[in-house]
Amino acid sequence: MADPAATRPVRAWNRRDWTRRTSLTARILAVNIIALGLMAGSLFYLDSYRKQLLAERFRLAQAEVAIAAEGLAAAAPARREVLLTDIGRHQELRLRFYAADGRLLADSFAAGPTFTLADPEAQGILLKAARWIDAAMNWALGSDPIPAYADPALDRAEAWPELAEARRLGASVIRLRAAPDETPMINAAAPVGRDGSTLLATRNAPDITQAVRDARGTLAIVLAVTLLISIQLSLFLARTIVQPLRMLVRAAIRVRLGREREVVVPRLPDRRDEIGLLARAISDMSSALRHRIDAGERFAADVAHEIKNPLASLRSALESLGKVEDEALRRQLTEIAAHDVRRIDRLVTEIAEISRIDAQLTRSRFVAVNLLALARSLVAEREERGSDGRCTLAVIAVGNGPWDAPGDAAQLERVLENLLDNAISFSPPGGDVVVTLERQHDRLELAVTDEGPGIPLEAREKVFERFHSLRPQGEDFGSHSGLGLAIARTIAEAHDGSLFASDRADGKRGARLVLHLPLVDEAPEDGE
Repeated sequence: MADPAATRPVRAWNRRDWTRRTSLTARILAVNIIALGLMAGSLFYLDSYRKQLLAERFRLAQAEVAIAAEGLAAAAPARREVLLTDIGRHQELRLRFYAADGRLLADSFAAGPTFTLADPEAQGILLKAARWIDAAMNWALGSDPIPAYADPALDRAEAWPELAEARRLGASVIRLRAAPDETPMINAAAPVGRDGSTLLATRNAPDITQAVRDARGTLAIVLAVTLLISIQLSLFLARTIVQPLRMLVRAAIRVRLGREREVVVPRLPDRRDEIGLLARAISDMSSALRHRIDAGERFAADVAHEIKNPLASLRSALESLGKVEDEALRRQLTEIAAHDVRRIDRLVTEIAEISRIDAQLTRSRFVAVNLLALARSLVAEREERGSDGRCTLAVIAVGNGPWDAPGDAAQLERVLENLLDNAISFSPPGGDVVVTLERQHDRLELAVTDEGPGIPLEAREKVFERFHSLRPQGEDFGSHSGLGLAIARTIAEAHDGSLFASDRADGKRGARLVLHLPLVDEAPEDGE
């Protein structure tokens, strides 16, 4: 039987996964500390600084031992020991002069040492810690170990390999050793004359070690202060970013859970940065979402109410139909049931249509639509099929075009159809319905005027509400769904336009529905 773990899909590792699993505060701190870590790497470059100091001392030691060797070669044998002592005292060196057979002939320390090697056991804790840090740095850098310096029990030339090499090469030779306290001991060997005698100059250079330690300590203090400041600034930056984001997250969760009817999303008005923009955008989005949810709830309640009435009438008619034997009354009940069925069918069709509008508009790509050509084509089509309601339809263009507006041609045709249906239904037989187009600065105005009873001032906004219907005089109840103008306004607003009712411009009796749309050159190409 196959192992389920073996068939489980293996998720490919993404190098950005670790950042997605860590908090923003940790990432801000990590970025700043990593940068400081890179700066801390400059501590390792102090090794090159130490090597430069040693190289300079090597050149100095080579010059000193060469000069001393020439002086000894030129001096009389009786003056050599005095000369050796004087040079060692003035240069703070230990000079040792060896014969060709390796015997020690003279030592400048015989008259008193010019330097003393420090005892590491007698040094304080700070110097011990400094030596420990030196050793750790050398280990981290992979530096070669330096041989320890120690005076031989029998001081002969054979104890110092650099003397044999200097005699063989006939030139100065430098060797580096470490004192007991890990400070540099620089040995410089040189041949003296042609008789095989040699000179060894030894210098203790604790100042090199101290210079490196001072530079490292100064850099460490600077890095420590910088690290402290960087952490404080990182935490401050994290607080200014993370805290408002957490506030927005908590508000968004409350909006999602819907536990509070009026969730206040902080707008952070004092912030003018991207987080402030995000806060205000989320606040506006939550308000729009709340209004949309409220509108959906109201719409659902209105749908239930509108469908409930014809269903109740239909049920009553059907229940009564089986109990009535009078044919005339049965026909009347049958007509009522058929009327209710048509009304329900009309409601369901309009509800489905208005529910599809938003989805259709979000997928639509707006193009230039000639409103004058669209109006004329629509009026001609209605006249041809006889759906003008015995009214006279006319299209009038005021001024010169162009008459192009950006939008979805099918949806704009739906707007004009609904406006004409509304105007024709309220106009008396033989009345005039006029479609007027005119440019208003940067917008196009399309107005549909009729000769009906007009719309009262207090009802001019209500007529655009869903399921609100002012029935024409003499028309049967339920012949209109009350969604036509609501659909038209929804489409108009989706086209960055507006739809409203006003009085007729000539002051006569009737209604005037006005559609404003942007000009095609003032709007974006895509419907967004």
